[in-house]
Amino acid sequence: MAKYGKWIGGGLGWALGGPIGGILGFVAGSMFDKRSSRPGESGSRQRIFSPTTHGDFTMSLLVLVAAVMKADGRIMKSELDYVRNYFEKSFGPAASQEAMLYLRDLLEQTIPVRDVSAQIRQRLDIASRRQLLHFLFGVSQADGKVHPQEVRVIEEIAMGMGITKEDLESIKNMFYEDVDSAYKILEIDKSSSDDEIKKAYRRMANKYHPDKVAYLGDDIRKAAGEKFRKVKDAYDKIKKEHGIR
Repeated sequence: MAKYGKWIGGGLGWALGGPIGGILGFVAGSMFDKRSSRPGESGSRQRIFSPTTHGDFTMSLLVLVAAVMKADGRIMKSELDYVRNYFEKSFGPAASQEAMLYLRDLLEQTIPVRDVSAQIRQRLDIASRRQLLHFLFGVSQADGKVHPQEVRVIEEIAMGMGITKEDLESIKNMFYEDVDSAYKILEIDKSSSDDEIKKAYRRMANKYHPDKVAYLGDDIRKAAGEKFRKVKDAYDKIKKEHGIR
């Protein structure tokens, strides 16, 4: 019966947790099969599968990361290291190792991007979805370049999660170094007045403030600080260019 664990896990997941539950249930079942075949090892679910909002965010992140990493047909060591370092820094070595085991099996699955993104839209608030999007661009840029195939998948994910085009462009341009990226981060153009620039900065600083995802825990809140810093850096560049004091 042990070898049917992945099918049982997958069926229960689809029934209880939508497409994400189906994928993770299948993976959990596979891990059960592998562990139950080893003497002295339990096939129980791992602690990263916590039934909390924080757990929803974490597992959604892993599923989306797998979809993005598979987009260009190559799994880069730099991308794996980026994910591993994030989890180790946020949750510790044990949780990082556990997350990478899930990711390894997720990379072997076909991810229904639209269905998964739609479920995340229903499950997580907009601030959490923006944070997911920011992390996905970080994974894509892990080897120093944002890859077009991965960007297309991220854009599909953003659309499914209900992220506006303006927010997508703002977050995407946090990973580009060009003349216009600072303006796109603040969702303005070069013709904006000084007052418009200041108002845009206040609006975006509020939108991306780390406190927006504080309910997910200090680890996610700290990670969200990177978006906030990018907004401040963009504002500083524009202020210098416009001579704003």
